[in-house]
Amino acid sequence: MTLQELKQLVSLGEGRTLEFKHRVPRAERIAKEVIALANTDGGRILLGVDDDGTLVGVDDAAEEAFMLRRAISQLCDPPVSYHTDRVVIAPRRDVLVVHVPESPGKPHVLRDAVESEGLAYIRVDDMSVEASPESVRLMEERPATNGMSVSFGESESLLLSYLNDYGRVTVAEFARMADLPEDEASAILVQLTRADLLMLHANRDEDFFTLSY
Repeated sequence: MTLQELKQLVSLGEGRTLEFKHRVPRAERIAKEVIALANTDGGRILLGVDDDGTLVGVDDAAEEAFMLRRAISQLCDPPVSYHTDRVVIAPRRDVLVVHVPESPGKPHVLRDAVESEGLAYIRVDDMSVEASPESVRLMEERPATNGMSVSFGESESLLLSYLNDYGRVTVAEFARMADLPEDEASAILVQLTRADLLMLHANRDEDFFTLSY
């Protein structure tokens, strides 16, 4: 990547696929950002760029790359594939561009020394947030193949009727209207999403579902 290309990228501002960092933060934080990109659409982390887009650079790109590599290898489960470019912006000042592709092996989780299972993260707008159970299940189960059959009962029919009228629904709302336990309501929503009848929308506060057609 050239300096001009870097400036053009920075001018886009932070978003779903682009994150600015002054330098590599603590290991858990940078690992979370990498995991979120890999679990969503992929993207880039620019090390040596302030939140306002100012190119400040890092003075030791090799050390930053080492800390990044150690954080990813120790805290990302399974490990996340990535590669880096170094862009010189001034004498002894570089920006490290971390390219993280969308992962075919998602979901990736942040290893936790206390919890038996780590947490998965995804990108929502310009933030990395904890993935909902429904997002994780959809990543685990992969998209359904064409021709997946779905059995429609009273709950499914009620759901589609509600969405036709109101446009969106959360797991909790569906559970209340259909008088179902939330885990059962969640399973129905995931099944219909895998069948391409619904679409999940990740949200900072609470995920919601809409019709996909």
